[in-house]
Amino acid sequence: MSFLSIIKRTPALLACIALLGYLSGCASGVGSKFEEPDVQLVDVELVHAKLLEQQFVLHFRIDNPNAQSIPMRGIQYRILLNDTPFATGNNGQWLTIPAHGYEYFSVPVHTNLWRHVKVIVRMLENPNKPIHYALHADLKTGLLFSNKINVVRHGDIIPGDYIRE
Repeated sequence: MSFLSIIKRTPALLACIALLGYLSGCASGVGSKFEEPDVQLVDVELVHAKLLEQQFVLHFRIDNPNAQSIPMRGIQYRILLNDTPFATGNNGQWLTIPAHGYEYFSVPVHTNLWRHVKVIVRMLENPNKPIHYALHADLKTGLLFSNKINVVRHGDIIPGDYIRE
């Protein structure tokens, strides 16, 4: 190899080395210091309800305990109410959760609760009685390389708090 060909290839080699260094820095940012974000279902809004189709908007809050922002590329979720399927789906909404901060996002849901109507009516007979919910979600994060963060959250909601007069 001649000295001239080495000089011509130097910018390309430096660019490759810089890119590899950047990527290794990204990988180390997701290492042992990375804490998974906390995902909470904060509100369920009824948009439209017919016999065979119901439309809701699920409002989520994501808290980022890390010192770096987290780019989110979407969510795949499943919600159960007292072990009865309520909603399943995915959403490709992009957002960035700031470092030591939080973001809200909403997901429209179309569902058919007809086959579970007896169970749901029993749940709603006493609006002050808590209903147990389970949220199972996979957050897709990352810009260049995707990463899935598995989230499982359980809690109770009181239907009377969500009934708007």
